[in-house]
Amino acid sequence: MPRKPTITEALTWSVTTLELLSKASDIIGKKLSRQSVFTSPQETKDYLSYKLRPQEREVFSVLLLDSQNRLIEYRELFYGTIDATAVYPREVVKLVMQTNAAGVIFAHNHPSGVAEPSEADKRITKKLIEALALIDVKVLDHIVIGETQVSFAERGLI
Repeated sequence: MPRKPTITEALTWSVTTLELLSKASDIIGKKLSRQSVFTSPQETKDYLSYKLRPQEREVFSVLLLDSQNRLIEYRELFYGTIDATAVYPREVVKLVMQTNAAGVIFAHNHPSGVAEPSEADKRITKKLIEALALIDVKVLDHIVIGETQVSFAERGLI
């Protein structure tokens, strides 16, 4: 009778690293969506890291939250190049209105691995906060994902 493969061997044979990270983010997302845990910065960063770290180009995403900070939906909105993404506040507001979100957390990755927010990151975050304030939607954070994660809220930028 053939030897049963170890879990590591089975994963190596049937799942790529990207597929594994995607599955891990799905599991974390299911756990988070059942609880009001998007008030936990570290769990939020972990979730977003699984989603965005493997990307080879910049991706701007949004966590759409209900009034209890539970996840309504995670959406990748804009895709860019290796070092920039165009973000359109009109499209963000449209999505927030469609999902009836009460709050949002923005996130994007820096494929270079350096998570330090750029001046452009700070400017677009300010524009988005202003646009969403007009419709009474709170921006809870903007997280930049690289080798580490940087939270605008933790830095006092929001």
